[in-house]
Amino acid sequence: MLLQRGSRALQRQWLLHRGLNRTAESQVRTALIRGFHSTKNLQVVKPVLLADIGEGIVECEMIQWFVRPGARVEEFSPLCEVQSDKASVEITSRFTGVVKKLYYEAGELAKVGKPFVDIDIQEDARQEDLDTLTAPEPAAEGASEPLNEDMLSKPPQAQDSGNTTAESSVTQESKPQSPPVKKGKCASLATPAVRHLSKELNIDILDIQGTGRDGRVLKEDIYKFVEERDATSQTARPISPSSLIQPLSDTEKQTETVAQLTNTQHQMFKTMTRSLNIPHFLYADEIDFSQLYELRRRLNKVIAQSTKGDELGEVSKLTYLPFVIKAVSIALYQYPILNARVDVDEETSKPTLVHRSQHNIGVAMDTPSGLLVPVVKNVGARSVLSIAAELSRLQSQAASGKLSMQDLTGGTITVSNIGNIGGTYLSPVIVEREVAILGIGRMRTIPAFDAQDQDRVVRKHVCNFSWSADHRVVDGATMARAADVVRRIVEEPDAMILHLR
Repeated sequence: MLLQRGSRALQRQWLLHRGLNRTAESQVRTALIRGFHSTKNLQVVKPVLLADIGEGIVECEMIQWFVRPGARVEEFSPLCEVQSDKASVEITSRFTGVVKKLYYEAGELAKVGKPFVDIDIQEDARQEDLDTLTAPEPAAEGASEPLNEDMLSKPPQAQDSGNTTAESSVTQESKPQSPPVKKGKCASLATPAVRHLSKELNIDILDIQGTGRDGRVLKEDIYKFVEERDATSQTARPISPSSLIQPLSDTEKQTETVAQLTNTQHQMFKTMTRSLNIPHFLYADEIDFSQLYELRRRLNKVIAQSTKGDELGEVSKLTYLPFVIKAVSIALYQYPILNARVDVDEETSKPTLVHRSQHNIGVAMDTPSGLLVPVVKNVGARSVLSIAAELSRLQSQAASGKLSMQDLTGGTITVSNIGNIGGTYLSPVIVEREVAILGIGRMRTIPAFDAQDQDRVVRKHVCNFSWSADHRVVDGATMARAADVVRRIVEEPDAMILHLR
């Protein structure tokens, strides 16, 4: 009788213990399922579209990313930098959230109007849930394993000991490594000119230790990196003089390497292809710069004596280009057809001539990223000194790749000063939506007869001007008369005072 009562008591305790274990297991599974569904409901992924940056641009080159997948961004914080055929633009975030996906790598072409990044927007989430999403969870890997009674009934000491054994084995297998070099927070950032140089030298910019602000890589860092790399390779492999001479082989074949166009070259290809639909005609003349040479020399002495606070202090030195640009503007008042553009109606195919009041003269510039044509706006209302200051600003912005869309649009006529590089004669190509362009050759010194005394030989500074005009609307006589106005003003720069407004 006593044994029967004892066995019943043990059976009831066993059933109670089993029921408690099942209850604990169901509670854990319910908690995991609730956590999974609550996390899923918090994720609202928004694809961010690349906005139109103007001028009908349909694609841009991805220069660099400021964020990575998993990074948290705030509204209006910078996401990336893209470059069109005209300028580089920094794209900011429209939302607050976590970056989930980057659609393009640096150097690839991004399509306007298409997604370029995914951001997980978590506006309605509680702070506890945000911490759960963003903070690392050490037990996440173990939670994915199926639960059983042995795991629930196993004491925590045994599980901890198993984890300790696994960690000790991983620690024994891992080998000591040298600590990585700590870089600044902007180590991957650089100007477009520096990135262009690194691409030319086939160098990964992340391999270079930058010395600029916040670890930015400068041009000097790239040159130093190349010198150290070449010095190391020469030390490791001494080259004998005989190995430099390679014998010619008749069986050696010509090799061809395909190179993709840069974004600037691609846009120049399309622009110049459209420009070739314009029938060009060339008009060239020789200009005497002797009087302008003396005037410029005197004015530069005045500028050198001025202080930085004065208006003259904004320009360190005058070149010939501001005088030529002002002379072109004066000629445009007499021959406004050269400041116009040709429009063709798409429905009727009837051409019209659109005259423009302001003289926005584009200036072709050689930049690290290629040929760019920034525009000096409203030249007719500017002085020579104001034109020189604006040219200095545009050249500085172009060299650093920071020209804005406003600096590169709205041109009505173009001046190309190829003479500062070399060349006496040239045949410039008319820019689309313009009807004329002036090409300036290299100035040179020649012996010539004096205009007043034909028996005396003097030294003259001469330069060749080469004009191209749209022969559909501009005839040769109009172009010759307009070019003669520019010639007279440049050869007698004192007459420029008569045209000041």
